[in-house]
Amino acid sequence: MGEIELSEGCRRGDNLSRKLLYQQYAGRMLGICLRYSPDRETAEDLTHDGFIKIYHSFDKFTWRGEGSLRAWMERVMVNTALQYLRKQDVMSQASALENSPEICDEPAETEVEGVPENVLMQFINELPAGYRTVFNLYVFEEKSHKEIAELLGINEKSSASQLFRAKSTLARKIKEWIRLHG
Repeated sequence: MGEIELSEGCRRGDNLSRKLLYQQYAGRMLGICLRYSPDRETAEDLTHDGFIKIYHSFDKFTWRGEGSLRAWMERVMVNTALQYLRKQDVMSQASALENSPEICDEPAETEVEGVPENVLMQFINELPAGYRTVFNLYVFEEKSHKEIAELLGINEKSSASQLFRAKSTLARKIKEWIRLHG
């Protein structure tokens, strides 16, 4: 069943459409929640909450061609995860971690390409929650520091500094991994 049929079925509250929507997109949506969550259990809870929001928000969805349903669902999931992180107050916890290096010696792109994707994702997951959140929003959701600041209730300078620290920490981990496995 294509996106438009699924979205129309869900808009009508059709249970089969909802079930198919879940089967088709749950894995991808869980992947998004895993990027923002401290652990798998939380990510699964957020995915579940996100789908409930999706099911009840179809009046807000506008079909804009193939891919628009998935993009809209991804936005709902990211917002669900951010809501959770705001409740946990992760951004104030992150600002306390000021001991990262001030200079960022980034590895070359060719070096990074040699690091398996699952290793990179693990490094991202190991970042402190605040750094990870800003990094994900900037890199994966392509948000500006102004948008990130608004989404997280922090100032732009804090967003930029958390991104810098996230990149520094990742650069250090990648260089270490390359030294051991390269």
